Amino acid sequence: MKTEKLLIANRGEIAVRIIHACRDMGIASVALYADDDIGSMHVELADEAWGLAGATASETYLNIAAIIEIAKKSQATMVHPGYGFLSERAEFAQAVLDAGLKWVGPSPSAIEKLGDKIEARKIAASVGAPLVQGTQDPLHNADEALDFAKQFGLPIAIKAAFGGGGRGLKVAWKLEEVKELYDSAVREAKAAFGRGECFVEQYLDQPRHVEAQVIADQYGNIVVLGTRDCSLQRRNQKLVEEAPAPFISDEIYQQILHSAKNICQAATYVGAGTVEYLLSRDGKLSFLEVNTRLQVEHPVTEETANVDLVVEQIRVAQGHELSIKETPKVQGHAIEFRINAEDPARGFIPAFGVLSLFEAPFGLGVRVDTGVRTGSLVSSHFDSLMAKLIVTGPTRAVAIARAKRALKQFKIEGIASVLDFHCAVLNEPDFTDEFNVHTRWIENDFKQELKPSKRGIPNHQQPMLLSYIEIDGKLHRLGLPAGMFAQGSVTTTTPAQSSEPEIRAEHLLAPIHGVITAWKVAQGEQVTEGQVVAIMEAMKMEVPVLAHRGGIIKSMVEQGSTNQAESIIGMIE
Repeated sequence: MKTEKLLIANRGEIAVRIIHACRDMGIASVALYADDDIGSMHVELADEAWGLAGATASETYLNIAAIIEIAKKSQATMVHPGYGFLSERAEFAQAVLDAGLKWVGPSPSAIEKLGDKIEARKIAASVGAPLVQGTQDPLHNADEALDFAKQFGLPIAIKAAFGGGGRGLKVAWKLEEVKELYDSAVREAKAAFGRGECFVEQYLDQPRHVEAQVIADQYGNIVVLGTRDCSLQRRNQKLVEEAPAPFISDEIYQQILHSAKNICQAATYVGAGTVEYLLSRDGKLSFLEVNTRLQVEHPVTEETANVDLVVEQIRVAQGHELSIKETPKVQGHAIEFRINAEDPARGFIPAFGVLSLFEAPFGLGVRVDTGVRTGSLVSSHFDSLMAKLIVTGPTRAVAIARAKRALKQFKIEGIASVLDFHCAVLNEPDFTDEFNVHTRWIENDFKQELKPSKRGIPNHQQPMLLSYIEIDGKLHRLGLPAGMFAQGSVTTTTPAQSSEPEIRAEHLLAPIHGVITAWKVAQGEQVTEGQVVAIMEAMKMEVPVLAHRGGIIKSMVEQGSTNQAESIIGMIE
């Protein structure tokens, strides 16, 4: 029997997680890296590491031809896509299979069927899963979205038919904003997924987001491993998740378990997947979508179901039967906190740079899945997720108490993080006691004032001059203290506090690090406070730039330019 070697078509925290599973199984691992990732943890931990020769996602982790070429060169036998990037792209799964490799995931046809949200709705309807009203086919224009809103009422959700992760999803609360939001959803969908088709469905106001973790093998065995709650979100991006989903009735629980299994059965699903639902305040459950991959929040299910999901994924791809045949009894409670490089006090603006300190917590009930450490670079080219803190306890109350302890112990310096936000959430009765949390709770109900993170990066240690040499997938690192070189002989950059221009009241600041894709106003035009004056894009998501005051807009930076978060992009006098 040929020795297995698994190539990981991903980076960061999830790549490290997969490497650990490979080690546990005695399987050799192959890492890939973009230019910014050459010194990353996943590159060091893997048995082999191969460069993708590029900086951006499109040049590297989305480059199917380059990944397949490295898979062949490295003599890999399997490919695991992790989450994000190419994990839900049927053409990548097919390319892996065409190259004679094992694909750790569902079949290309299942990805295609369930990745198309309209087709997924039809499958859900065919098995009697709960559903709100929605369009049966993609819309042709914004007028059709407007007609739907008039017929079924507001709010409505405009969704990318081939998407996920909150990209290409817009919620319209007023008729006059339907057209602009439809156009924005189409643009965002094209940028993120290469296809702009969108559909519309009724939007449940202030719903909870609940989901079922499913695992299936090649022999027709399908097991729902349990439920999760992922309601605590910011702009449709999950921040806190827990298992099992708390405070739901047994009727809703059984509805989720049965419909999730039936949907996967109808799609002849194989591998790990997640069936997602919205649960309204009055107890109405509605199917949302199926994610045909491993989820970021999978550890909370692992902790409460006592199943290693990544090992199970790999075993299924090898042709083994599931090691578990029925929904396991829940063991305690687990809560996951996404540790993102973002500044909550500034609207969760992504932060990038070098971590001068990353000190993870430890102790009973504490697990940290991370792709960074002190000295790691958090690249502006990729997602802001640095690590995940997973806390478990025999009850939800104990898990919350342990989470407070762990978050207090967590130390991150050099760039902004969401640690203060997570600490604040654990002091909110809406989350800890009554569970009044819903998908827009952060935007509508979270009132705590958080202090903005310091700008710039402290210099805690003398920098090293590093060089890397790759020889047949083996990366060798050479380093010397920068101080060894005579001044002037070598130019080095250090993560020191940068000088910054003085910010005045009239300055319009960029809300994120990204590209200004469109100005919505002209030089010298009168604008009002709160008006959308520009659109910026980062990580293929559009973010509106709002006027912070009324007045005349001037000194606008060039459309198409890339700007740092909080840099001056115009003036309103």
